[in-house]
Amino acid sequence: MARIDVVMPQMGESIAEGTLSRWLKKLGDAVKRDEPMFEISTDKVDAEIPAPAAGVLAEILVQEGETVAVQTVVARLETEVGAAAAPPATAPRPAPPKAPSAPAPAPAPAPAAAAAAPAKAASAPAPSPSPSLPAPASPAPAGNGAQETAEERLRRKSTPVVRKIAAEHNLDLASIPGTGLAGRVTKHDVLGYLEAPAPAPLSPAPAAPAPPAARPAAAAAAPTAPGVDAWPGDRVEPWSRIRRLTADHMVMSRRVSPHVNTIFEIDYTRVSQIRARKKQEFGTRGVNLTYLAFIAKAVADNLRRHPVVNSAVGADATIFRRDVNLGIAVALDWGLIVPVVRHADELSLAGIARAINDLGERARTKKLSPDEVQKGTFTITNPGVFGSVIGTPIINQPQAAILCVGAITKQPAVLTVDGTDTLAVRLMGMLSLAFDHRIVDGADADRFMADVKRSLESFPEDAA
Repeated sequence: MARIDVVMPQMGESIAEGTLSRWLKKLGDAVKRDEPMFEISTDKVDAEIPAPAAGVLAEILVQEGETVAVQTVVARLETEVGAAAAPPATAPRPAPPKAPSAPAPAPAPAPAAAAAAPAKAASAPAPSPSPSLPAPASPAPAGNGAQETAEERLRRKSTPVVRKIAAEHNLDLASIPGTGLAGRVTKHDVLGYLEAPAPAPLSPAPAAPAPPAARPAAAAAAPTAPGVDAWPGDRVEPWSRIRRLTADHMVMSRRVSPHVNTIFEIDYTRVSQIRARKKQEFGTRGVNLTYLAFIAKAVADNLRRHPVVNSAVGADATIFRRDVNLGIAVALDWGLIVPVVRHADELSLAGIARAINDLGERARTKKLSPDEVQKGTFTITNPGVFGSVIGTPIINQPQAAILCVGAITKQPAVLTVDGTDTLAVRLMGMLSLAFDHRIVDGADADRFMADVKRSLESFPEDAA
């Protein structure tokens, strides 16, 4: 018999650690090669991790809820000698040594704490960790040599990015309120601490209760309704990692960008006719031709003509993105995720439709990699599939705009034929654009939307 290490995988260039959220196999279970063994949560995406070889789960070294660096050994498989195993991307690091007195699994956070804990923004790519930084292993206890508690060790096991920011600003991580697992200091906590105003000097007067503004920066970063308690019979569901990321990202976007909305009505009758003629042909090629594919194609083509809508805000400057990368919002049972169609302006209608189908399916089955939800330059969300007439969505930072697709339904419309007005039944729907008014003027947004409308209502037959 031989033993094979199972490691926390490197899921993307900017991902330095992952949280083992759930074991799909129990100790002693037989495992087939490429069969999902456990689920992980990173700053970007949830994913199922397959077994590198067939065998029996002999050891579990990382418990559910623990966050460890990439390439940390999380389990070991017992296999037949010579069993084929998929080699890891890089040599695995040894698992951090455990303190003899520390309990194995960390306790789950209380519901109230989990609901209030802010996290990093979901779409903002984290800086790549410097190769010269040490792995997030526990250093020797500081100070007078007193033995650290398990909580103190967890607080210090921050990511390389967090330690790098703290070192640049000469910060002591022990002095920063942590909102991660077991009080772990996250990147968001450090940035919030740096942005918080300096506290006023203490007066000699007797101490008084601190005003709300004097709360720690980490707590102020994600405001919640004060004094909200569960009543008898209520069900309290702690936020998942993806829910915390989404909540924090939405609050940040509303705070950062002055949102303005413009709404256009679109006649989809021509698109519907082309779709009816082409749907079977596309189906034989394994592609589901949806209205969203036509909309994405029209948007991608026009973003190249209106670069300010495909831009981002820098430091007192506008960054015009070279690439057109469309984020397509996907509603999941456990949250929302935005996988990205790269270089969408270079794809045909079939290429865009295939990419949307593939990304949506893999998002629902937790097969996306973190790289596939990064570097979007413009987002499309489609609540119309649920019957919503239209919405005014929140911009997906750091992008400049987001398009909302409303329900497409048959409606009476006035048509002018040979100078005569007549009523006809047409397939109509709304599109709304939310844009960042710091860099996108109303005229810019309306010109873009007028061109998208024109592209859809006169969609060329040969483009399909």
